[in-house]
Amino acid sequence: MKRTIQVRIFRGDRKFVAECLDLPVVTQADTLDELAQNIREAIALHLEGEDLAEMGLSPDPTILATLELPAVS
Repeated sequence: MKRTIQVRIFRGDRKFVAECLDLPVVTQADTLDELAQNIREAIALHLEGEDLAEMGLSPDPTILATLELPAVS
């Protein structure tokens, strides 16, 4: 069973974007703080009423976010 839900964070054209790698969840926000709140809420709504074990997730999964930064020139 997976204990973490992986999320990729990157800077879009105008906003920060969070894309869940384990679930079909994507959200965006103006700041990283707003984005963290949005992705938690979006994942919670997606998992609401679901059997986490059936989805291969532990009963209390955490979110592991990776922030992509532009390469140094």
